[in-house]
Amino acid sequence: MENARLIREGLGRAGYRVFGGVNAPYIWMQVPAGMTSWQYFDRLLAEANVVGTPGSGFGSCGEGYFRLSAFGFRENVEEAVERIRTKLPA
Repeated sequence: MENARLIREGLGRAGYRVFGGVNAPYIWMQVPAGMTSWQYFDRLLAEANVVGTPGSGFGSCGEGYFRLSAFGFRENVEEAVERIRTKLPA
């Protein structure tokens, strides 16, 4: 849950709207305006080398959101947040 806190707070400070990560190790973020969750997936992978799950994979209500997992080593989580923050500003 510490990793979830790092993601939630780091992306929140970067200007992203984030949800979750308090009682579960998943953080949802709203994708930038004008992008689908799959478009954000492609951009995140290509520009920041970070992988997550497009919200549309969870049904139509998930579109416009993207899910990140807090499972992993702290160092990797910190690096992923930094890459998102610097390479894909909100």
